[in-house]
Amino acid sequence: MNISSYLLFLLLAFTFNFSAGLIQSSHGFSINEATIKDIQQAFEDKTLTSRKLVEFYIQQIEALNPLLKAVIEVNPDVLDQADQADKERSKGGSFSGMHGIPILIKDNIATKDKLNTSCGSYALVGSVVPRDAGVVAKLRKSGALIMGKASMTEWGAIRAPKLPNGWCAVSGQGRNPYYLSGNPCGSSSGSAIAVTGNLIIVSLGTETDGSILCPCSHNSVCGIKPTLGLCSRSGMIPIAPSLDTVGPIGKTVTDAVYVLDEIVGYDEFDSEATNRSKDFIPKDGYKQFLKKDGLAGKRIGVVRTPFYNFPTGSPLHKLFADHIETMKKAGAVIVDKLNIPNIKTVLNPALTGESQVERFEFKAALNAYLEGLISSPVRSLAEVIAFNTKHPSLEKTPTYGQDMLIAAERTGGKIGAAEIKVLEKMKKIDKDGFVTLMEKNNLDAVVTPASQFSTVLAIGGHPGISVPAGYHPNGMPIGITFGGLRGSEPKLIEISYAFEQLTLARKPPFYQMLTKSQYTSTNEEGIASSSSDSLIEMITSPN
Repeated sequence: MNISSYLLFLLLAFTFNFSAGLIQSSHGFSINEATIKDIQQAFEDKTLTSRKLVEFYIQQIEALNPLLKAVIEVNPDVLDQADQADKERSKGGSFSGMHGIPILIKDNIATKDKLNTSCGSYALVGSVVPRDAGVVAKLRKSGALIMGKASMTEWGAIRAPKLPNGWCAVSGQGRNPYYLSGNPCGSSSGSAIAVTGNLIIVSLGTETDGSILCPCSHNSVCGIKPTLGLCSRSGMIPIAPSLDTVGPIGKTVTDAVYVLDEIVGYDEFDSEATNRSKDFIPKDGYKQFLKKDGLAGKRIGVVRTPFYNFPTGSPLHKLFADHIETMKKAGAVIVDKLNIPNIKTVLNPALTGESQVERFEFKAALNAYLEGLISSPVRSLAEVIAFNTKHPSLEKTPTYGQDMLIAAERTGGKIGAAEIKVLEKMKKIDKDGFVTLMEKNNLDAVVTPASQFSTVLAIGGHPGISVPAGYHPNGMPIGITFGGLRGSEPKLIEISYAFEQLTLARKPPFYQMLTKSQYTSTNEEGIASSSSDSLIEMITSPN
C-alpha cells in the first residue's frame, strides 16, 4: 500500500467510525463501544434493529479489516439472520440476552453454514463439517447471529515456533489496533482485535495455554477462560483435549458473561468433559454475579515471583501497586508475597509434560476430527504436513516451517500407558503447586499482571479472567488476570466485575497508524524495537 492510498484508507476508516456514531447518536444511541445491555435496550426502545447493527459491523469490517486482518470472512446469510431476529422481536415475548446480537467465531470452531472452518490454514479451506460446534449450536438457540469467522494464529500456534503471533495463512498478519507494529498475541488474536476495534461486539476464542488471556491483555478487552469442560469443545479443531477450552471475549466483563451464560453446559458430543463440569454451573446463570461490591471479603493472593517483574518505580510497577491498593479499599483481603514452591517446574512445559501432551494429544485428536468431516482436502496430520509442503496456494505466503506439526506426527497418535503417565504427572504438579497454594491460604483467587499465569491455570484446567488494567507508556495495553480453582467462575466474575467498575481502565483504540514491519515481537514489559524504518506516522483523533 503506497502512502497516498494509505492516507485515503485512514480517511475512509475514520469517516466510517465517525459517521456511524453520528447516525446512531441522532436517535439517542451510539453503537460504538455500546454493551449488549445497551443494544438490547435500544432494541426495546425501537431505536435500533438487528439489521442496522449488522450493517454497521459490515461497514466497520469493510473499512478497517484490510489493515487489522481480524476477520477472515463474513457470513453471507447474517443479514437474513438479523431480519429473522427483528421479526421475532416484533411479535413480542421473552428472549435471551444474546437474541439478535452478532458474534464472531474463531476459525477453529465449526459452523455448519457457508463459512469455512479452516484453523487459519489453506489445508482446511473448503472442508465440510458434519454439524455446528456445541457452543455454536447453543448460540444459535439463544438467537445470536453468527457474523463470521475471526482470524487466528494458524493451527493455534502449534505449526512452528517461528510462527508470529496473529499470523494467519488465509487472511494475513493480525494487527494490534493500539500499536499496529505491536504484538496482538495469539492464537485468538482476531477475536480480540475485532472486539476492541469495534468490528464486532463479542466473539468466541479458544485457549490451550494463554490463547484467550494473552490477546485480551494485549488488546484491552475482557476474556474468560472457563474451567475445562464447562463449555463443549465438540466441533473445535483441537490441540490437546486435556487443556483445550472455548471462551467468550467482550469489551466488558458483562458482555463476556452474557455470552458465557449461553455456551456452558452438557453436550453429548463432548459428554465426558461437559458432564464432569456441569455441576459447576449455577442454577440461575452467571449474570447474578455481576456485583459492584464483588471484591468485598474476597481473599486474593498475590504471587509476585516471577509475575510482578517490573522495575521498582516504573509506570507499570506503580500501576499494579495502585490496583492492589484499590482492591484493598474495596474490602478485598490481599494475601501478598505468596510463592508457588514448584513454580519453575510449572512454567517449564518440558518438565510438566505439557509440551508432550500437546504433541501426542494433538495427533490423536486432530486425526479424529479430520476423519469426522464430511469432506476435506486432508484427512490426517500427515496429509496436512504434505499439503503444506507441496500445495501451490502456499507459494505466495511466508514460510515459517512446520516443526511442531512434524514432531506431533512422530508420536504414536494413541493414548497408552506412557501417555497416561505423563498426564498423571501434570495433574500431580498442579496439585502440589497451585491447588495447594489456594487451599492452604484459603484463597478465592490469585491476581497477576498480564497473562503470564496462563500456564499455571492451563495444566489443571482452571479458569481465569483477563480484564483491562492500563497501558504501557508506548500505548500498548496490559491486562490483569484473576485465576481460581476449577468451578470458581462465580467468584472470579464478582472480583473481575468489581475491579472493572472501580478502575474503568479500558480506553478505545485511537489507531496509531504506523507503517512499520507487519510484525514486531513484544514481551509483557513492552515493544521490542523494529528493524524497519518508519515510513509515516499518523494518529487520528479518538472516536
